[in-house]
Amino acid sequence: MMETSILSLAAASLRNRLGSATLTILAVALSVTLFLGVEKSRTAMRTSFDNTISGTELIVGAPTGATNLLLHAVFHIGTPQAELSWSRYQEIAARPDIAWAAPVILGDSHRGFDVLATNQTYFDHYKFGRDRSLELASGEIMTDIFDAVVGASVAAELGYDIGTPLILSHGIESTGHAHHDDRPFRIVGILKPTGTPVDRTVHIGLEGLTAMHVGWETGSRHHLADSITTEMIRSFDLTPDSVSAVFIGLKDKTTILQTRRALNSQREEPVTAIIPGQTLTQLWRLVGTFERLLIGVSIFVIAVGMTSILTSMLSSLNERRREMSVLRAVGAGPRHILMLLVSECGLLGLIGASAGVCFTQILILVINPVLVSTVGMELAGTAPGLTDFLTVVSVSVLALIIGFWPAWTATRNSIGDGLAIKL
Repeated sequence: MMETSILSLAAASLRNRLGSATLTILAVALSVTLFLGVEKSRTAMRTSFDNTISGTELIVGAPTGATNLLLHAVFHIGTPQAELSWSRYQEIAARPDIAWAAPVILGDSHRGFDVLATNQTYFDHYKFGRDRSLELASGEIMTDIFDAVVGASVAAELGYDIGTPLILSHGIESTGHAHHDDRPFRIVGILKPTGTPVDRTVHIGLEGLTAMHVGWETGSRHHLADSITTEMIRSFDLTPDSVSAVFIGLKDKTTILQTRRALNSQREEPVTAIIPGQTLTQLWRLVGTFERLLIGVSIFVIAVGMTSILTSMLSSLNERRREMSVLRAVGAGPRHILMLLVSECGLLGLIGASAGVCFTQILILVINPVLVSTVGMELAGTAPGLTDFLTVVSVSVLALIIGFWPAWTATRNSIGDGLAIKL
């Protein structure tokens, strides 16, 4: 019963000092928001990256760094140093230990979205998340060389639908480009959302990419390109000369190390073969130091928030000397004074940490659409959970512990100390 009275008195005391208490709560809330924001962003981005591709045992490309190949082929980040010849791709696809091989070509764009050229094998075998396959929301997969299938974000942001014409651009638009307006594509399919870079990708056929670049062999449009009609192009051999990367599935997954070693050891037109999951682990090791630094800074900021509670309580003690003495005069002992001030600190920590959890969720709601629209990935698994609960409990306990300092200071004053103050 006494504990209930103490808590009620502590809450009333904080309401009486609403201005300073609100500022202290805000400081704690912001420190918790930073900590949870960093922690949730770190774990969610890892989850999003890990869920971008599954069911693909190997990714093969021209000789380059493993991380560079993964980022370019899967996440469409960066540019390849070289490409893999078509004949080399055919040799790899014909290996007896390989079940399927999906070639991809990157490098062109459409209004800020990546263009990926591939074939039916890609749509049959590319998986994300927990072995989820790509699914169409409407339409069908490309059948004509000038057909295109767009990701969910492309259709939503640009207002595209089945039948919408597309003018693709040569190269990355932000670095200067030329439009292939002489050979427009047509949307025949729209994919369901995946929460991966697929959502922000325009998919076309390998032959379509070659057809689009007829007359652009030098990197810019030849003055005679317009004289080559679409009917003439359809009669050409539209097999591409090279590919950016090849996604590979194996007949026996236990041979993955053996197959990778065999591919990487070939001297004639050497290649780089990587295991996506293993390369992602290496990537996290590279950024691990930076992550630990961010967590360290966040913990330090929480310490600053705790200091704000201590500063607020200590600075208010002199103003509350009369209050403490009156409480002592009506029968409150040193233990009650100690419990009162410790409870006030605990309430400041509890309310501030809880507000920090709410601020974090609001921040995620704001940031998530931005991430989806810019990189095609969302912060998965960021709903309030065990981390939030433990953070609130930890901050509240720390606040209680910190509260013993001002509480002990207050109990040292005599009953007459505050009553002697002249009003």
